[in-house]
Amino acid sequence: MTDRKPAAELIHHPYQPPAGFASPVEPVHKGSSIFFPNVAALKRVRWADRDAYTYGLQGTPTTFALEARLATLEGAEHILLAPSGLAALNLVNQTFLKSGDHLLLPDNVYGPSRNAARHELAQWGITFDVYDPLDPADLAARLTPATRLVWLEAAGSVTLEFPDLPALVAAVRERAPQALIALDHTWGAGLAFAPFDFGVDVTIHALTKYPSGGGDVLMGSIGCRDRALYERLAAAHGRSGLGVGANDVELVLRGLATLPLRYAAQDAAARQVAAWAQQHPAVRQVLHPALPGSPGHAAWARDAQAAAGLLTLTFHEGVSSAAVEAAADRLRVFRLAWSWGGPVSLAVPYDLALLRSLPGGRRGPVLRLAIGLEEPEVLTTDLAQALAPLAGG
Repeated sequence: MTDRKPAAELIHHPYQPPAGFASPVEPVHKGSSIFFPNVAALKRVRWADRDAYTYGLQGTPTTFALEARLATLEGAEHILLAPSGLAALNLVNQTFLKSGDHLLLPDNVYGPSRNAARHELAQWGITFDVYDPLDPADLAARLTPATRLVWLEAAGSVTLEFPDLPALVAAVRERAPQALIALDHTWGAGLAFAPFDFGVDVTIHALTKYPSGGGDVLMGSIGCRDRALYERLAAAHGRSGLGVGANDVELVLRGLATLPLRYAAQDAAARQVAAWAQQHPAVRQVLHPALPGSPGHAAWARDAQAAAGLLTLTFHEGVSSAAVEAAADRLRVFRLAWSWGGPVSLAVPYDLALLRSLPGGRRGPVLRLAIGLEEPEVLTTDLAQALAPLAGG
């Protein structure tokens, strides 16, 4: 009887499967430790070059595949993955801002971004201001010699104004050439418009939304074209210990195959629901970039080829926040939940007085709707019963 060492034999088994396995989905590679053939290779490899592997946190064949596909989708040269869209956004701030710098945000910015500026960035000695995203002159007037980063959103959070991106970029380049321009283009998903065509430096994308499409993944990405900017982002990314799970990457890769079909379907359904809502007696205005009269519609019509499945209902004077919240509670097909881009239609009531800073901006209660994959007539029937008590004003 031989003196077997089963533990060592199982751990160090020499078998390697044959090459050449091909299927519609990328293999899921998991691993923290990555083996090197020798010390020279261990010391030579740079994970940021994306031509070899160093440690699981810095990438596997699965994550590299997702990065490459996202770069194609967005027109970027370099992509980094983050655990969420907000993590991606914060990494951009962390990389490019330091004490004494000035940051500019649109007044309709994603709420957690404004909160990060008020708290973490403020305690690091970084100041911020907000500008009217529909007024390039207002942006230009708020730029200072200390401005190092300007955020754009298209469309804006909750109220969905579509900015004149070329004019905003031109204002920054002329008045503050030292500042970088970052764009949150989660709404466009790389399909409504090509973000880098407008001359921005960096993009972030909440892959949680349309690229995933299932409402079951949290992930974000940062994209850029400039190698020097990428090196700075990659260094900060590595020092921050940001990583994503291989199974989540698998789900986003799977979702990318159907992204254009789902985006188009949700776009079409949102327009149908928006047209119905425009006729409702309680609704003052439907905010949706593809609707004439919606803020920024002309810029959308000129610069975009599609619109996401988001719309926001504003209400006639006399409809209170409590009444809008009660209407949201009456919804049965729409579910009350944050996020969007998945198969289930979602609704969230907001009070714009709590979200906006600039005087004269839009105020009052609104109801944001994220259209899923249900039939539009099912959604309008649900909205009809929920909004009926508001019709009297």
